[in-house]
Amino acid sequence: MAETTRRFLLLSDVAEILNISAAQAYALVRSGELPAIKIGGRGQWRVESSALEQYIKEAYERTRAFVQAHPFGADEEGD
Repeated sequence: MAETTRRFLLLSDVAEILNISAAQAYALVRSGELPAIKIGGRGQWRVESSALEQYIKEAYERTRAFVQAHPFGADEEGD
């Protein structure tokens, strides 16, 4: 069965996708690192799917830059 893409995700969905706790997902939103909106009478957080994809893309870019700046085994070479 094909999965339909929802525009907005619950923080629990974000946590599941990123394999982090709900508290960590909430912290990403509260810090501004992951854009989100509050909706409804109870002010529940929603993250747009495209915002999550952008966050993931940026995380890959940060990781790539870190790996390039810190090559594996660079400290272990005695040449």
